[in-house]
Amino acid sequence: MANASDTLKEVESVLKEVIDNLSDGQKGFAQIGEHIKDEQLKRYFLAESLKRAQFRGELESELHRDGVHDIKNEGTASGSLHRVWGDLKAKVGVSDHELLATAEQGEDVAKKTYQDALEQELPATVRTLLTEQQRHIIASHDFVRNHRDATK
Repeated sequence: MANASDTLKEVESVLKEVIDNLSDGQKGFAQIGEHIKDEQLKRYFLAESLKRAQFRGELESELHRDGVHDIKNEGTASGSLHRVWGDLKAKVGVSDHELLATAEQGEDVAKKTYQDALEQELPATVRTLLTEQQRHIIASHDFVRNHRDATK
């Protein structure tokens, strides 16, 4: 049986991974929102960027309650590469469809990150918070996928 210190470290590790993914998503949604041509989608992506920041803040608050105050979240290396690729594609004038495809790839990673996190042993409050956020992430993925499909 794990002691409280080990459990806290595991929860911290899981939440930091989700926080890093949310940081990637926040930056990625903002970049795509700046480049996408469709005004409705532009507003959606910029709002979704703010939503990822909100989710990140909720998880960071959870860590602070547990006494973790040193939270560095620059995102992940793969997320940085994905954002640079998306930004490069946007600058060379790709279509909204291609930007949406890039966003959906990022959302696939977000869905997996939440799924992996929820497979871990977590306190009920953390599990509830992640489950609520996961519902939004899945809905966002489906919204992006449906708009990508509609722009073919």
